[in-house]
Amino acid sequence: MRITGGHAARRILKVPKGLDVRPTPDLVKQAVFNSLGERVVNAKVLELFAGSGALSLECLSRGAASVICVEKSHRHAEFIRSNAEAADFGEILEVRTQDVFPAMHQLADSGQQFDLILADPPYGEKNVNRRSTSLAQQLLDDRHLPKLLAAGGRLVLGHTKRDTLELATPWTEVKTLKHGDTVMRFLELKEPM
Repeated sequence: MRITGGHAARRILKVPKGLDVRPTPDLVKQAVFNSLGERVVNAKVLELFAGSGALSLECLSRGAASVICVEKSHRHAEFIRSNAEAADFGEILEVRTQDVFPAMHQLADSGQQFDLILADPPYGEKNVNRRSTSLAQQLLDDRHLPKLLAAGGRLVLGHTKRDTLELATPWTEVKTLKHGDTVMRFLELKEPM
């Protein structure tokens, strides 16, 4: 696993061993960041379900101003901190070791907003003839998430293609990337919150 672009390109990242983390594949990451282009430069970024922190580190390598990573696992959070220090991003990357949903509530209550929110949560089950109960759907349904997105900002949400998500108000889809079993959806707010 590596950083694919920017001034830290080709830097190898340490990732936790085991099946409890599923890093976003390099090809998917590269496609996402090619699609985002200059939107990343000077952006204030929030990564939810950060796992290895690869998306956050990619943002910083490509010129993001600052990043907050939210990761529940203390072990994974230490990998993120270690990779950030090794890439000299320790000063502009904050890791919050907590569950995503209370973290979003706290960030929204404190008035924080982000130009770019990235989330590639653990995949949900296949849902046929029923509404998804996946973490991706729970994010879309959460009332605090829209408050965190700055005007003109973008949410990039990953999920498996077998998980059919329901886009409700206030979200609108502007782009979709598909690679193997992975779907990355680029979403904006219909109206600023």
